[in-house]
Amino acid sequence: MTPLRRRVVQAILYELIAIALVGPLLGLLFDKPVAASLGLAALLSTIALVWNYLFNGLFEAWEARQASRVRTLGRRILHGLGFEGGLVFLLLPVMAWGLDISMWAAFLANLGLLVFFFVYAVAFTWAFDIVFGPPASATERR
Repeated sequence: MTPLRRRVVQAILYELIAIALVGPLLGLLFDKPVAASLGLAALLSTIALVWNYLFNGLFEAWEARQASRVRTLGRRILHGLGFEGGLVFLLLPVMAWGLDISMWAAFLANLGLLVFFFVYAVAFTWAFDIVFGPPASATERR
């Protein structure tokens, strides 16, 4: 699979599963109709999809320049922290608007989602690498 196709497939699968999990959860937690919370989840996922593609490109470029290109647990955690940390700041105003809550409440809600998505991002990326194989940036040079 080419690096471009791999990133696109990874990002789309990641976000489709995220919408299915987060949409109903947001509706339940904030007493919003499921259709509205799924719409918000789709908007959040669209933003996350763009960030996912950009971040993974940057991360893989960094990773390819490292002496060891093996994806260790530490590197996977670094990846998850970088991705989710950037996403928090991108999603705050959208969550505040979509849920009709303050930025502070959106920040707190986002922290809860951050914990969930941190674990999800690490597990998803690991599973994706098992199914599709690691990217070229994470294989040792010969």
